[in-house]
Amino acid sequence: MGEIVRLHAKDGHTLDAYAVQPGVPVTAGLVIVQEIFGVNAHIREVAERYADDGFVTIAPALFDRIEPGVDLGYEAADMQRGMQLAGKFDSERAVDDIAAAVDWLRGFNVRGVGVVGYCLGGTLAWLSAARLPIDAAVGYYGGQITRYLGERPKVPVMLHFGEQDAHIPVSDVDKIAEAHREVQIHRYPAGHAFNRPGSAGYSASCAMRARERTLAFLREHLR
Repeated sequence: MGEIVRLHAKDGHTLDAYAVQPGVPVTAGLVIVQEIFGVNAHIREVAERYADDGFVTIAPALFDRIEPGVDLGYEAADMQRGMQLAGKFDSERAVDDIAAAVDWLRGFNVRGVGVVGYCLGGTLAWLSAARLPIDAAVGYYGGQITRYLGERPKVPVMLHFGEQDAHIPVSDVDKIAEAHREVQIHRYPAGHAFNRPGSAGYSASCAMRARERTLAFLREHLR
């Protein structure tokens, strides 16, 4: 199980984060970046699983600038609330909050720090790779990456997309692949949020394959 810690962004904003330390010596850290549902049970479980793999992990509460303590489920009302929060979301400030999480991880004297993000977090993983002092980034179904194609990642990046994603056109994934041939892009026969159990697009086999690839990628570039 994890704990709630406080982070301090460079503009003076303070935010909560869910942090998990493995029971073994660590050499690498991961920032886990949320979807539009806040640092909810799914994101906490993702952080815990990566801690089981030997990473110290932290999931910053990026909606704290709008409303502290956001923890949503996936019913219609939660979806609507998540979209409302996303409409008020400032990606520029969110990158500052992720930077605060990176600084927190560096306090463990880790050799490498990575960012792994989902949906909203997938786009932020891309921005982190371009702007922050990290060592690798992984984005799952980041729907707004095409808005930032002019920003070139400074570290290795892996991206995962579902071929049946109703929210992200195949043409957008093609644009990313064409503009950034250095980026590893994997496509799966699945829908949006294929990594999250219970979602309409969930695929256990695709989620497992993507996680295997992600772990191998992180272990290569962070250790």
